[in-house]
Amino acid sequence: MIDSWTFNKIAGAVLGTALVVFGLSELSGLIYATEHPEKPGFAVEVAEVTTGGGEAPAAEEKPLAELLASADVAKGEAAHKKCLACHDFAQGGPNKTGPNLWGVVDRPIAAHEGFAYSDALKAHANEKWTYEHLFTFLNNPKAFAPGTKMVLAVKSPTERANILAYLRTLSDNPPPLPAP
Repeated sequence: MIDSWTFNKIAGAVLGTALVVFGLSELSGLIYATEHPEKPGFAVEVAEVTTGGGEAPAAEEKPLAELLASADVAKGEAAHKKCLACHDFAQGGPNKTGPNLWGVVDRPIAAHEGFAYSDALKAHANEKWTYEHLFTFLNNPKAFAPGTKMVLAVKSPTERANILAYLRTLSDNPPPLPAP
């Protein structure tokens, strides 16, 4: 059994430790004063998404025809690698998450056999994938066809033109480039 002297030593040690811990907490509160915000949380700035048809970007430096005239097919082939996760580019290749893109230039929109297109792209089914449509779509797929499944956007006009120049080569009969 514990005698009273041992019990007092143990109780004194526990109470002394608690006093030191709470004392240090209060002391650190005085040294490192924290400011409490008026409103808890953080303000998250979100850019407003504009939806519209297939309008061309307003801030283009060069017209599309000029960009395509100076486009580099080799750079387009290198840039298309980010598209390989969702698209196949081989003639007769399979559809993946996105449709096969062999011969996409001048092909009717939402018309590749065997691919289940979103209603957003089916709404453009009476149009063709012209250079202008592809250029606009690659810049902002959600603005071209709100509700589309495509999420990758290529913001650089030069990179988009390079990709279009490469896509043009993926055809047995490449459509002519627009005149500058």
